[in-house]
Amino acid sequence: MAGTTPGTPGTPRVLRAMNDRAALDLLLEHGTLSRTRIGKLTGLSKPTASQLLARLEAAGLVVATGTTAGRPGPSAQLYAVNARAAFAAGLDVNPHRIRAAVADITGEVVGEFELPTPGRAAQGVVRQVTTALDGAVKDAGITPADVHRLVIGTPGAFDPATGRLRYASHLPGWHSPTLLQELAAVLPMPFEYENDVNLVAVAEQRLGAARDHEDFVLLWNEEGLGAALVLGGRLHRGFTGGAGEVGFLPVPGTPLVRQVTKANSGGFQELAGVQSVPRIARALGIETAEQPYVPTASGLLAHAAAHHGEDPRYAALLDQYAERLATGLASLVAVLDPELVVLSGDVIVAGGEPLRERVQSELAELAASRPRLVLGAVAEHPVLRGALESALVTTRDEVFDTSRHSM
Repeated sequence: MAGTTPGTPGTPRVLRAMNDRAALDLLLEHGTLSRTRIGKLTGLSKPTASQLLARLEAAGLVVATGTTAGRPGPSAQLYAVNARAAFAAGLDVNPHRIRAAVADITGEVVGEFELPTPGRAAQGVVRQVTTALDGAVKDAGITPADVHRLVIGTPGAFDPATGRLRYASHLPGWHSPTLLQELAAVLPMPFEYENDVNLVAVAEQRLGAARDHEDFVLLWNEEGLGAALVLGGRLHRGFTGGAGEVGFLPVPGTPLVRQVTKANSGGFQELAGVQSVPRIARALGIETAEQPYVPTASGLLAHAAAHHGEDPRYAALLDQYAERLATGLASLVAVLDPELVVLSGDVIVAGGEPLRERVQSELAELAASRPRLVLGAVAEHPVLRGALESALVTTRDEVFDTSRHSM
């Protein structure tokens, strides 16, 4: 009886499901394909490919989209993944706003919404989440019940033992030990939570500079310094989810910060965080405001990238900031020995290639191994894009599993 149980490896049902998933992945990659092309790419015969497409069409997973044109011989029917087979959603949360988006199962963003959350009021987090999600769902022209899965990205990480958000004291209202249960009670779809920098790494691994890399470090700098650690193709989150909270890393060049979680800072944050850029600039004789930190620092580094050849002060700004970034990176490289380091976040990316080259040079002096450094390639809303990609992985695994369908 074990040999005939649905889901047993090697049974016709499971083999069909494996072929179905291979075809669906090919359609996601190529957009549209003919039956003949699917057969060639999967190694299936024409009759088997025809049966496969009939199954997927009956299950609502593929649709006929037209025919080939401009080629000799008879035209062929083209097929594509049914974009409306399922939807996934993502949220990007920071102290100032919640950005929400909905993507169809092909990954195309079909709805977006941004909810400002100014001030430090700690009340109404659940309402803010549902308001932001509802706005994106409405923009997509669907209902919340149509969303298969949601991923919420926040600074810090939820401790799996206590359910509390740690390492993010600057995010008021998100630290209640019952918050996740409250969200589960009101959200009509399964949801997951993830650190925002980890989600940037997901986006870069699937769509950007870290594609095809199994081991890499992503260094992020916007309002805070953080890192994502990808080892063997998987995010390393650590025992409490705190892996990658490198802003707390003690580094040379700064006094030790005691009780770092209460201070919400540490040595690396003091050395190379966003607030350090205008301080370096002023010490070099560059007149600048200090706040708002991210636009100010990004503007200074962008100007330095464009004019460092003309003004030695801006060349020195790039040199000194690169040395600070490399100081913290050297500790990560010494322990992890990654093949690639992705530099991301508005502040770092603003420095462009001139900053990247300097960090690469400094790191070669400070670390025994010499990973390749690249700039992040997912420029638009990388946290939100990573949340969508993360939600889509699980959604596709569940929706595309035709062994669960009655066919």
